Amino acid sequence: MSSIKYLIIAAILLFAFIGIAGTMKNKKNNKEIVFDSKKNKVQEVKIVEKIPEKKIEKQKTVALKKTEEIKKEVIDDNLPDNNIIDRFFALDSSKLPIVETITYSSRVPWLKGRPAWIADYSSYYSTTRHFIARSLNRKADYFTQNVTPGDRFNVLKKDKNLKFHLIIDLSRSKMWFYYNDLDTNEKVLLKTYNVGLGRKDSKRLSGYLTPIGEYELGSKVAIYKNDTMGYFQDSKIQMIKIFGTRWIPFDKEIANCTESPKGLGIHGAPWLEVNNQFVEDREKVGKYESDGCVRLLSEDMEELFSIIISRNTTVELVKDFKDNKFIKEKK
Repeated sequence: MSSIKYLIIAAILLFAFIGIAGTMKNKKNNKEIVFDSKKNKVQEVKIVEKIPEKKIEKQKTVALKKTEEIKKEVIDDNLPDNNIIDRFFALDSSKLPIVETITYSSRVPWLKGRPAWIADYSSYYSTTRHFIARSLNRKADYFTQNVTPGDRFNVLKKDKNLKFHLIIDLSRSKMWFYYNDLDTNEKVLLKTYNVGLGRKDSKRLSGYLTPIGEYELGSKVAIYKNDTMGYFQDSKIQMIKIFGTRWIPFDKEIANCTESPKGLGIHGAPWLEVNNQFVEDREKVGKYESDGCVRLLSEDMEELFSIIISRNTTVELVKDFKDNKFIKEKK
């Protein structure tokens, strides 16, 4: 049975339940004991109790609201979902077809005159050092890059014509991360993320400070630590308090953009200073509280950052996932 049929049945049952409940209550209270002087005996007389119109309307409103909740659950259940990010970094046969495993050697044919280090592999394979570090360390450690001959790690395949694509659903505060093999037009969902978005604004075409449209992500990325200082709204501050640990800017407008990309980007959740220590404000993700940027939890942002910044990446922001053009494009 389809999801729509389930929805219709659920709604009918809900309305029926309310009707039955109202009837039972009416039956319970619709009799009164009276003395019939003509028949000279006590008997029960039925009393017709009319349910107030406001009460009926309230019951209908509750039923409709519940039906909408059921409908939304059915719709969300039909949305794609996946998490195969670990296959980027796996060294066995489970790894993604767009990566390859390298055995480290300080001497390589594509570099003459000096030993090759992680930075050289990163440059040659157009794969970030953060990506290599996570594969090398077998965990989400993006900075430790100690390597010795014979160590194995993954890189993005050099001969693959790849593009990464992000779809952000403003109504659900959710993001889908895909790769697209441009040679075969194969589109693979890698992971879904919860995100934080801009405050609601009825004056904007999107309905939020976060715009709709398709943008190319820029190359002026940033990594922030506790002591990284910078300027935000003409004030010098610790950048981690606003942007978390990573920043990727929006760059070029591609299609149907409602706002300029200037000042917009994807970054981590802000951090708070508590008792001289920085603590991530994780409550900011899943809410509409930013000035327009897209927020992710630190582990999600660092993961995404390590993969996408070395390859062409676009972000498509839509009011509803079904409005995206990426999936609808012919394969």
